[in-house]
Amino acid sequence: MTPPENLLRRRALADAAIEVLGTRGIHQLSHRAVDEVAGVPGGTASNYFRNRDELLRAAARRVVDLHLEDMREDVEAVPVAPGGLDREGLADLIGRSLHQAATRRRTRFRAMFELHLEADRRPVLGETLSEIGAATLRTVVGHHRALDLATSPEQVRALMTLYGGALFTLVTGPLRPSAADTAHALARYMVNGVLDGPQEDPA
Repeated sequence: MTPPENLLRRRALADAAIEVLGTRGIHQLSHRAVDEVAGVPGGTASNYFRNRDELLRAAARRVVDLHLEDMREDVEAVPVAPGGLDREGLADLIGRSLHQAATRRRTRFRAMFELHLEADRRPVLGETLSEIGAATLRTVVGHHRALDLATSPEQVRALMTLYGGALFTLVTGPLRPSAADTAHALARYMVNGVLDGPQEDPA
């Protein structure tokens, strides 16, 4: 079923905000810039998002919604043998996700890092990102259970933290032909380090 027109417009405007953030940076984000990128009449973005905080929060939620949808599709495509996904299978899943995020979806995640830096100056945005982070953790733990993985919530949190750090390095540096190999190597280090490491919550 097709979403209502106003929801489709909100998503299109949030996508435009992500494009501005990821290609021009946080200081170039404005309602006018979003209208221009979205190809809509001037004043449209301000009708949907009354102020800058609302626009930033909408962009953050949209990035995460898109990422979770990608994750869901990736998980559903994984064949799970009896006994669950093994360590190598988990590393391969994370490596492919990391590579896609750092290449095809590079702009999206550059936008997200811009938002995280801005959140330090905007408490409302920081609260939104904290809420999103908690919800994302629950979702990822659910994915691990669907794959019959025995990873604890603390281990999942550690993997998410390491994933974010690796992704930051990949999307802020030059895009190299060896990006896929690098992503998969990092994923193996992450998985082996977390699964062999201490069991307490690193947060």
